[in-house]
Amino acid sequence: MTRPSQTTLEQRLAEGVVIGAEGYVFELERRGYVKAGPYVPEVILDAPDALRQLHREFLRAGSDVMVALTYYAHREKLEDVGRAGELEQLNRAAVRIANEVAREGGALVAGNICNTWSYDPNDPVVSGAVVRSQYEEQLGWAVEEGVDFVIAETFDHVGEALIALEVCQAYGLPAMVTFASVQPTMTYDGYDYVEACRVLAESGAAIVGLNCSRGPATMLPLLERIRGAVDVAVAAQPVPYHTSPAAPAFESLHGEDGRRLFPIELEPFQCTRYEMADFAGRARDVGVDYIGICCGGGPHHVRAMAEALGRDTPASRYSPAIELHPVLGAPQVEGGGEAIMGGWAAAE
Repeated sequence: MTRPSQTTLEQRLAEGVVIGAEGYVFELERRGYVKAGPYVPEVILDAPDALRQLHREFLRAGSDVMVALTYYAHREKLEDVGRAGELEQLNRAAVRIANEVAREGGALVAGNICNTWSYDPNDPVVSGAVVRSQYEEQLGWAVEEGVDFVIAETFDHVGEALIALEVCQAYGLPAMVTFASVQPTMTYDGYDYVEACRVLAESGAAIVGLNCSRGPATMLPLLERIRGAVDVAVAAQPVPYHTSPAAPAFESLHGEDGRRLFPIELEPFQCTRYEMADFAGRARDVGVDYIGICCGGGPHHVRAMAEALGRDTPASRYSPAIELHPVLGAPQVEGGGEAIMGGWAAAE
């Protein structure tokens, strides 16, 4: 099928920072359309209008890319939820919906593949063949439906990431390949994250970088090192949560009682839209080319990030105007606002 967008990924990158928006499965889980745990995007078949709506919200908020929701839509994951027989239907529908909404705003369309949980670095030949087969299925359908490039993401193993890149190249698709950086310094197969990105860049990835797992505070230092180590575009899609050197990835966040909060009790660590906007500006300043957000992100984060990068988005019409609030803005009657605020303070 012909390429869906009028411009290429390369052309968009040459024009400036490309804004991406992900976190579909987390947001749709919050809305009641995806089951936490397996995180298989059954919403594509069960409630396609819910997916269309989220695509439109990300588009209005300033995303330059509509990502087909085929994350965790490979054969093994669908078998887990008893829907392996609907694999092709689900994958094709996801790309069609992404194309449909992208046309409304001239966005690029990205196919999507991810870590499979099938890859075993101790048995890379046999497990690699399984992984390759799953990617070939998904991308074969994506190519037939039409995509501009592929986002291959959330990798914990360089070996699996290289298989993903090879399949993208076999289909003639530019690839953005990103690592999850769950561990403090290295992938599970022993590569420093900077070296992992260098390996993928030298193997032909159009964009390399990091997605998911790390929040802004623990992703940015790695991004600076990656930017200095590769000659290709660099991507950053953090999660909007407060991570720290003690807990660099959101999978390791715990409550005061020691209980693990990942994946559905993370609200105490949530970043505000302004913190994500600040990250977007900092990432641009260190030379990141593709700036987005991952699990936990919502359209309000994306809009704030886009505006921090100088964009005026369709959703910017509704950006906050707190000065017009009857209590928090300028008092409309003598002593009105201050009196009410004083009453709230006293009640507290």
